Amino acid sequence: MPAEQPSAHPGGAKQSPEISPVTHVLQNVVFPLDRDPDLLPLYADPETWSVIDEEPVRVSNRAHLGNILGRNSARIVAGRRVSLGTYFNAFPASYWQHWTSVRQVRLTVRTKGPATILVYRSNGSGVRQRVDTREVTGDAETSFDLALTQYSDGGWIWFDVVADEKSAILEGAEWTTEQEPARVGKASLGITTYNKPDYCVETLQALAASPDALEFVDRIFLIDQGTQLVAEQEGYDEVAAELGDTLQVIRQPNLGGSGGFARAMHETLQRPESDFVQLLDDDVRLEPESVRRSIVFGRFATNPILVGGHMFDLLDRPKLHGWAEVLDKVPFMWRNLYQEKMPHDFGASNLRQSKLLHMRMDADYNGWWMCLIPLDAIRKVGLSLPAFIKWDDAEFCLRAGEAGFPTVSMPGVALWHVSWVNKDDSIDWQAYFHARNRIVAGLLHSEVPRGGRLLTHSRRVDLKHLMMMQYYPVALRTQALRDVLSGPAHMRENLATAMPRARSLAAEYAETVVHRDPSTVLHSRRGRQVYKQLSKNDLDNPTGAKLRWFTLSTLLSHWVHKPDPANIAQPEVEFGKEDAHWWRLPAFDSALVSAADGSGKNIYTRDRKKYRQMLRETMRLHAELRRRWPELQKQYRQALPGLVSPASWQQIFEEKA
Repeated sequence: MPAEQPSAHPGGAKQSPEISPVTHVLQNVVFPLDRDPDLLPLYADPETWSVIDEEPVRVSNRAHLGNILGRNSARIVAGRRVSLGTYFNAFPASYWQHWTSVRQVRLTVRTKGPATILVYRSNGSGVRQRVDTREVTGDAETSFDLALTQYSDGGWIWFDVVADEKSAILEGAEWTTEQEPARVGKASLGITTYNKPDYCVETLQALAASPDALEFVDRIFLIDQGTQLVAEQEGYDEVAAELGDTLQVIRQPNLGGSGGFARAMHETLQRPESDFVQLLDDDVRLEPESVRRSIVFGRFATNPILVGGHMFDLLDRPKLHGWAEVLDKVPFMWRNLYQEKMPHDFGASNLRQSKLLHMRMDADYNGWWMCLIPLDAIRKVGLSLPAFIKWDDAEFCLRAGEAGFPTVSMPGVALWHVSWVNKDDSIDWQAYFHARNRIVAGLLHSEVPRGGRLLTHSRRVDLKHLMMMQYYPVALRTQALRDVLSGPAHMRENLATAMPRARSLAAEYAETVVHRDPSTVLHSRRGRQVYKQLSKNDLDNPTGAKLRWFTLSTLLSHWVHKPDPANIAQPEVEFGKEDAHWWRLPAFDSALVSAADGSGKNIYTRDRKKYRQMLRETMRLHAELRRRWPELQKQYRQALPGLVSPASWQQIFEEKA
């Protein structure tokens, strides 16, 4: 029998058969499978909250992990209410309205048993409004069509489920659209690691167990730069077999985060199936749904954008360290937008109660613990700067932004990362990279004459370290200034050697030794100094004219006076790390100070000879840098395309292989 022909249109044209539109899942409702009660507030909120003195207060806690039945399902106990107005399960409507052309989404909720489903929305001020309500019984699939037209300044959409006289089951829910995405390519993942094989295997296992995420992944490039190899870690063989050809491990010398991520970018450029590269740090715990969401959002973005993920604290899992990161142009320094409100603890204040988090916050850059980058951006602006670590992520995002590829730090897209709470990388070997890369980024991107307050702030950092008897970071920072003054070629030349050189220099500075010997208890001559807890306006912290006088008099005092020999033989005082501020330590000749991680103590001792030499040198170098700023700015900007080109990085990979 001949195939049926389409019926003729009255005007003579043929009508095409109707094609059902494809439904695209933008966001799945998910629950944690970890038996960790601290995680629950990020996914579901079965608690009752109130507000006292404008602060959110938990009235009752009805959170029970036993009611989490699976990755997408949960039990709502009879007579109780569970809200999905949470970080991972509310829908960030304002971001979808602002960055995509999607104007209609459908929420589909599948339930079993008698229940009431209530849909809410918020605006940019965090004001809650009811959108719709449905009562359901038996096995029900309930859909809500929702317009994305009133969220310019901010706002979320979410739903609550209330059980009736019997318990109900939420069997799954998702947010979908029938609109077609602007691009359809997959993403390759780039994981850079240095001696974190256990974390990496856990990340691979999480991905292997998440087919919804892997559907959007072309390749997983694991760039192993360490000596403790991921391929030798327990569990690797099994997960590698599960992932098959999707996983590709690449070994190379330690070129830092920038070298590892540049390799992932370079490899992804060779993949015609990939439109994006998703950068992931090694010491993280992954929420696989976040990988999926970031790629989907990147696909639907009206114009190509970078999609950044938020960072939760791996050791304090409800705590979010930043919502959007920005760069203050005049001091040329990064910070969190609304710095005073971060980090945010969802265990203490849920999403619905936190009005600030309903505002759409626009970022300048996103950390490379998790960041999706469209290959269009890499083809236009190049790969990572050969910076080793620090500022490579911020610099790239600034470069991409200037070329028309903005960065969006996307709510509901996040992972858990080892935070810097118990670290102080401003006084260890990383001080070199903090100083050098900030100045280089300023030379490349600052439009303020001579970098604005960048050099003033940099010099002030050196003065603080000198007054605190921290000579090692000053030595590293002066080396950084010398390298910047030598011209842009040094960045490529010392990519593999700057870190070992910085670490070896520590042996020349006794203050870098952390005293942990349990058989030798260190004591100070005058005992531990204890202070009241500081507030932001505490007069103990000098500001204004008081700050200028304090700095001048302290610098002069350290230049003139020799330390008491008794204080050289034994530390004069002891400080807890939180009390050892730059305006307190200078009053003493020596001090015993707790290490940031609490594992031991450092001894800081005043050295007048070192102090004088270093003070002269930092003042000279900063003055030269200010004088030569226009010349150096021209050099670095002209050299940038060559430093970040695929051909340049290819040569580095071949030289270091």
